[in-house]
Amino acid sequence: MKYVGVISDTHGLLRPAVLDALRSSDLIIHAGDVGDPAILDEIRNIAPVYAVRGNVDYGPWAEALPEKEWVEVEGRLIHIIHDLEELDLDPNSSQVDLIISGHSHKPHWYEKNGIWYLNPGSIGPRRFDLPISLAMVEVSQNQIQPNFIDLEKI
Repeated sequence: MKYVGVISDTHGLLRPAVLDALRSSDLIIHAGDVGDPAILDEIRNIAPVYAVRGNVDYGPWAEALPEKEWVEVEGRLIHIIHDLEELDLDPNSSQVDLIISGHSHKPHWYEKNGIWYLNPGSIGPRRFDLPISLAMVEVSQNQIQPNFIDLEKI
């Protein structure tokens, strides 16, 4: 089993509680809107990082980030994209197990046609009345199980 820390929408803000929550990660996924390349450098000190470019990521550092990314964890195929509305693949024919997105700042976890969808929420500046959250995901050959962490409750 691997522990995958999933964050999104930092918008240039990396809270100390996020670093504490990610410490047990075997790898970290950032689903875009990083806002500052120093954030990626900081979380790389914890575990390997897979990150995608979000709609507010600009400049040479951001252009180096892919718009979408694939990663295999424990034999499970994960697709990462910032805005789920821009998904340009047929999940049912791609062998994907989990699609991770950000953008909306709304945490969600659901299954559709045998494929899991995860948005960890946002750990950046508060937007409306949405929670400040991330997800720790347990990935094994038999399961994908997220645990949402509301940073205001720790």
